[in-house]
Amino acid sequence: MSETLWPRVAPILMLLASNVFMTFAWYGHLKHKGTAIWLAIGVSWLIALPEYMLAVPANRIGSAVWSTAELKTLQEVITLTVFAVFSVLYLGEALKWSTLVGFTLIAAGAAFVFLGK
Repeated sequence: MSETLWPRVAPILMLLASNVFMTFAWYGHLKHKGTAIWLAIGVSWLIALPEYMLAVPANRIGSAVWSTAELKTLQEVITLTVFAVFSVLYLGEALKWSTLVGFTLIAAGAAFVFLGK
């Protein structure tokens, strides 16, 4: 991959992977509500470690081409996308039309952050 493309693509891929870990860390335990809370917290911390190991370098690499506001915006849109898929496939929750509209409006608002480029 060319050197000019890498700082644009790598953060997206790394943030996508980090969000999978973080979504499981934050919400995966909801499928196992009978588990002791201390165990859920401990397992969540272990799952979150790889998230940080991906998110920190993703932001460092991405800062070569994007502002911190743009990086945060990418993070949020990726988070909503990963969460929507996770809630349907892992938790078995249906996505309501109002949730999809809300997420779409957030993504549309996020697009404004990139208009100044």
